[in-house]
Amino acid sequence: METTPPIPQAVLVGIQTPDVDDVAHQGSLDELGRLVRTLGYAVVGTVSQRRDGTGAGSLLGTGKLAELAALTGGTGVVGSMAPAPRAKARQRFEGAAPAATASEPDPDDAPRPAFVIVDHELSPSQIRNLERATGAAVLDRTGIIVEIFHRHANTREARLQVEMARLKYVAPRLRGSASGGGRQQGPGAGESDLALDRRKIRDRLAELRDQLDAVQRDGDQRRSARRDQLRVALVGYTNAGKSSLMRALTGSQVLVEDKLFATLDTTVRILQPETRPRVLVSDTVGFIKQLPHDLVASFRSTLAEALEASLLLFVVDASDPTHEAQLEVSRSVLREIGADAVPSRLVLNKLDRVDAAARAALLEAHPDAILLSAQSPDDVAALRDTIVAHFEASMVEDELVLPYAKQGLIGEVYDSARVLSETYDETGRVLRVRGLPGAIARLRRSLAAR
Repeated sequence: METTPPIPQAVLVGIQTPDVDDVAHQGSLDELGRLVRTLGYAVVGTVSQRRDGTGAGSLLGTGKLAELAALTGGTGVVGSMAPAPRAKARQRFEGAAPAATASEPDPDDAPRPAFVIVDHELSPSQIRNLERATGAAVLDRTGIIVEIFHRHANTREARLQVEMARLKYVAPRLRGSASGGGRQQGPGAGESDLALDRRKIRDRLAELRDQLDAVQRDGDQRRSARRDQLRVALVGYTNAGKSSLMRALTGSQVLVEDKLFATLDTTVRILQPETRPRVLVSDTVGFIKQLPHDLVASFRSTLAEALEASLLLFVVDASDPTHEAQLEVSRSVLREIGADAVPSRLVLNKLDRVDAAARAALLEAHPDAILLSAQSPDDVAALRDTIVAHFEASMVEDELVLPYAKQGLIGEVYDSARVLSETYDETGRVLRVRGLPGAIARLRRSLAAR
């Protein structure tokens, strides 16, 4: 009979610095807990401490380190990695001594947490120190996010992007063997195991960059073909409801899950009911506090959907008490890639989870925001009307003449603009159209070139 493997247990660790208030600190720890549970771990405890910074060698003070070690079964002492010198006579004595005392069963049979998850980015030395003191594997916030991205990447582009970020995270944290690492024989002779591993990572990163450049060139060409089309990009914090809104606006069957980073691959669908010209809606990767820079860089082409969009919809989970901070994180990431100049609207989602008093406060704080629930068809229809009205305001009317010899271009005209009327004269088909100035100018160039 097959037995279900036990769920790995983890303890969360947070440092509250003077510039972080209690609400933000607790919100960050709650978010870390959701990240950890997304990986399939069970959170069984939390250790938090107020400190001036996160630069201490073991991160925590002596008392809190002992408290953490009591949860994991560690010694609570960092100690030294170097073996203690011993006299030969003492070594012989210890070699003859019975070893049973070292392997006596622990009277407490309850499983100990195997992981310590820290809500900050740690240096390699801090990780080593915490592992020696706790006897558990230590992961920092960046490591957790990278691992989640690794598990959720589905397309080839996403897998390449995540592997690059993962290798960049792992490289400085590689360690030599306990014996100090030997020298290689044969190819690569003279290199230590550690140096060889690092060289392999550098070579693999170069290979991944070449593969990713090729994939992204194809993506750039696809986006270039959509350049004159109306495009809306849904951007915002992870798990804010972007995919649910995408499904509601487009009728597509995109993945919708109540967990962090369920969507890593950009999806583009047509706004429904379909308009003329068509409006494309894209669902983008979610943001999160302290999103590793290597991930932002690796997902350049994915985030380019936001950079090249005609309209950004900042989707925010209005029911989350830290939604203001989440909105600022989203805006900060988009500023980093230069997308802050794109026209945008704020969408406060999950209104079905917000009471009347909170709704009034939201309206007062954000009078221009769109308040809705992606689960409400009426709300979604109103959002669709708002999107269409936004683009209508930028459209102009013009007249195009399609010669009889070029009737094959009629499909391109209908895809790029709304045809208000059609008449015929001796030169061809006369079309009264309404569309964006750029799209109409492109149509005129097409008509003149063929």
